[in-house]
Amino acid sequence: QVQLVDSGGGVVQAGGSLRLSCAASETVFNDMGSENVFNDMGWFRQTPGNQREFVARMGRSGTTHLHSSVQGRFTVSRDSSKTTLYLNMANLRPEDTGVYYCYLDPLIGGRSWGQGTQVTVSS
Repeated sequence: QVQLVDSGGGVVQAGGSLRLSCAASETVFNDMGSENVFNDMGWFRQTPGNQREFVARMGRSGTTHLHSSVQGRFTVSRDSSKTTLYLNMANLRPEDTGVYYCYLDPLIGGRSWGQGTQVTVSS
């Protein structure tokens, strides 16, 4: 099973930016234009008192999808090493505060989760 390590969280003022990283233990991306070695990879977050909710994803073809609450502020990107997915967060709001978890749905097998990284946005 692929191991995932989340990082990049921190404390930031409203309007600020952070970039979260999700590092996989093996190659998960193919060359640009080719299908990736997973069905789905992305981020959920768990805000205080709430269940874990979807934030953003990249599909096997490389297309991305964002929850409506973060559209226009967050983007998903990958690095050239073919192992790391990024969640680029801008114009952060206090309601974005929570623990962000990376996940990966492989072509075969069950979902992997990262350990989570805390994001705190102060007003």
